[in-house]
Amino acid sequence: MNRNDSFREFVDKHQQSLMRTAYLLTGDAHLAEDLLQSVLARLVGRWPKVVRLDHPEAYARKALLNQHISWRRRLRTGELPSADPPQDGTYWVEDRTVARIVVRQALMRLAPRQRAVIVLRFYEDRTERETADLLGCSLGTVKSQTHDALARLRELAPELAPKFAELESRTEIEEARR
Repeated sequence: MNRNDSFREFVDKHQQSLMRTAYLLTGDAHLAEDLLQSVLARLVGRWPKVVRLDHPEAYARKALLNQHISWRRRLRTGELPSADPPQDGTYWVEDRTVARIVVRQALMRLAPRQRAVIVLRFYEDRTERETADLLGCSLGTVKSQTHDALARLRELAPELAPKFAELESRTEIEEARR
């Protein structure tokens, strides 16, 4: 087993528990992903030494804690997020972030099966057949649940109706291809 295989195996085995720790430290899923990614990026360079330790997971967890503290210290010393877009013309993601929050809130108001269909179809990019198999229902049920869920999402978040229409047309295109 080479160095990369060993590191990949470590990440596969411990990523979820490390992510949970990162989330509990930051209180935000996106910040937790960033924190874990930065720690793993540093860890891979030190992996030959780390893998020889008795508890590489404990080392990684300690690195998460240290990195989090370092980030907090940086925030206290003046590096603060700004509500103003960058002046250099860099793409600003505020609109996408707000849309993501609105969609998440609307999703939470859907019936559980409708939410499951939307998540499987559009977040996990599964086909209608795969979705039906995973949910143990018919293809027709997936189609009707998708249609009803998108209609409900349009009611719950009318400002995002064009996005939901895109999803619906994507479904229609997939059907036409068959």
